[in-house]
Amino acid sequence: QVQLVESGGGLVQAGDSLRLSCAVSGRTFVSKDMGWFRQAPAKERESVAAINWSGATDYADSVKGRFTISRDNTKGTVYLQMNSLKPEDTAVYYCAASIWAGTKAVLTTTWYNYWGQGTQVTVSS
Repeated sequence: QVQLVESGGGLVQAGDSLRLSCAVSGRTFVSKDMGWFRQAPAKERESVAAINWSGATDYADSVKGRFTISRDNTKGTVYLQMNSLKPEDTAVYYCAASIWAGTKAVLTTTWYNYWGQGTQVTVSS
């Protein structure tokens, strides 16, 4: 059984920073592809950032230059550093794990098989 537990969300002001963490337990999915996604009220889930098994990354255009995804395989944890937060970043953020190890980072939700419960990020203006 694979479990993903997100943490680090909260209420911040525009321009602030937050770091989300995703602890992965169970099978060694930390050696597989990982991603962060978000869903705002009344909107579909959208990709934010992805990192593959070898550390290649990709980002949604809306967060490029502001967010950084990283992983620590020794700790079984994936991180999302979010800087210069904007009110439009407000959403529930989900960590996801894939059973696949791709040649590049994949932002597509269907690539991922396991999901965390989500952590709320609220950015006030």
